[in-house]
Amino acid sequence: MKFLLDQLLLLPLLIFFTLESFLKLFIPKKRKSVAGEIVLITGAGHGLGRLTAYEFAKLKCKLVLWDINKHGIEETAAECRRLGARAHAFVVDCSNREDIYSTAKKVKAEIGDVSILVNNAGVVYTSDLFATQDPQIEKTFEVNTLAHFWTAKAFLPAMMNNNHGHIVTVASAAGHTVVPFLLAYCSSKFAAVGFHRGLTEELAALKRTGVKTTCLCPNFINTGFIKNPSTSLGPTLEPEEVVVKLINGILTEQKMIFVPSSIRFLTLLERDP
Repeated sequence: MKFLLDQLLLLPLLIFFTLESFLKLFIPKKRKSVAGEIVLITGAGHGLGRLTAYEFAKLKCKLVLWDINKHGIEETAAECRRLGARAHAFVVDCSNREDIYSTAKKVKAEIGDVSILVNNAGVVYTSDLFATQDPQIEKTFEVNTLAHFWTAKAFLPAMMNNNHGHIVTVASAAGHTVVPFLLAYCSSKFAAVGFHRGLTEELAALKRTGVKTTCLCPNFINTGFIKNPSTSLGPTLEPEEVVVKLINGILTEQKMIFVPSSIRFLTLLERDP
């Protein structure tokens, strides 16, 4: 009986989401221009971060690219320059707060105030709770969650002073549901989603309506970090399809982006009984 009642309660939401998606097909939201904006992307040396950098390069942004991998970040920067953008590459360990703060200071002094911040860097370890080493748990939270606090504290003040900017949190569907043997990862992504929601409300309370926030929550992406990932939320995604949704979501100032969009509904079905 309880299951039946749950389904009846979810039916109005399903109808709403279906109508919303249908309307968007015919009434697309206006996309803002980001030409000339200074865009900082963490974890830009590979995968989704690299593809995001390429898309912003095509949109005539000035790029600040961070990654712990020197070779990877230099490759990304070189391609961005080939696409016609100015790109600055920095080797940064996003698990190290002081490294973040010192590099942020250098960025502000040498390049200017970042107006779009994409917190994309992430790490994942696949093992059960007891097989996951303590330093691995710590690093998961340092990169996937705490780095968002440090980068925001470094770059958000200028956005607030100008009442103009955009903070992008790359989280995961794993920030709304759970997957066995990814306990630390899922927990860190739940925290990242909480960071996004809390920051969104805080900016609204401070009346900084010109500073926008977006949170990306895709199903697992085929970037090689997790072998044969499997969830009840749908198939593994290719990074190219996710970056299209991400860029569109940023340009139309969506607060929460689910990829695929059905995840928004499916996560409701996985509520605790």
